[in-house]
Amino acid sequence: MSDSAAPDAARDLIDRLRVIEEQPLAERASAYAAVHDELARRLESAPGDTSASRP
Repeated sequence: MSDSAAPDAARDLIDRLRVIEEQPLAERASAYAAVHDELARRLESAPGDTSASRP
């Protein structure tokens, strides 16, 4: 994701979280789990900072 797309992605995530918050508790739990899984996949597929692993 480029820096120019970050504000749109953040806005989309906030909108998605607002929709989740309006759901009954049982549905919220599964919806938050889905968001967590999606964000974890994005982090795992993102290019890493190799400078942090150098001694």
